Amino acid sequence: MTDPGQQQDQRLEQAILELLDGRAPTATICPSDAARAVYYGDDDGWRALMEPVRQAARRLAAAGEVEITQGGRPVDPDRAHGPIRIRRLR
Repeated sequence: MTDPGQQQDQRLEQAILELLDGRAPTATICPSDAARAVYYGDDDGWRALMEPVRQAARRLAAAGEVEITQGGRPVDPDRAHGPIRIRRLR
């Protein structure tokens, strides 16, 4: 049986990839896009998913699926502070 944290991690990774699949190959998404896609409430509860989304993006970057950018340039996911964007690995 999969634990709830692992299920959330998988949903967040899937949301990132699905959002990117729906965009142009060079397009980026904001982590908040994935948080909102996974959160089902009407309030701002999606904000609690922001760090888990960033962690999911780091895992996908380590797997060679995506890259994390700041200012339009790829950055080391472990050193990125502040606003980031996520895009398919080029």
